[in-house]
Amino acid sequence: MQTKSVLTLDDVKIIAAAAESEALANGWAVVIAIVDDGGHLMWLQRLDGVAPISAHIAPAKAVTAALGRRESKIYEDIINAGRYSFLSAPILEGMLEGGVPIIVHGQCVGAVGVSGVKSSEDAQVAKAGIAALLA
Repeated sequence: MQTKSVLTLDDVKIIAAAAESEALANGWAVVIAIVDDGGHLMWLQRLDGVAPISAHIAPAKAVTAALGRRESKIYEDIINAGRYSFLSAPILEGMLEGGVPIIVHGQCVGAVGVSGVKSSEDAQVAKAGIAALLA
């Protein structure tokens, strides 16, 4: 048997607070979604002023990053490079930059997905949240 780290609600609150802080410091209205390693939603936070569609996009990005165990941007890059058949990958719907896996001791324990601003800024918010947990 192997031992595996898992996200707790306290962990999720740390990530969410740091991600929110990063978004607010930059004046960005975003949705922050945090999922466990199976892609199950643990947190959804919609900041004031964000477009309603972002409440669907952020969790999709997080699920894609958790199940793929890599940043969702990788899938976006694959598709943009011409491998359009990747759009038919099962379950993965958030194949846009802004989903970042949470890696602890070499294992993916979940992911953060952010939506609402430029994709690179979404990723910046997600990474700020994760950095607070790993600090």
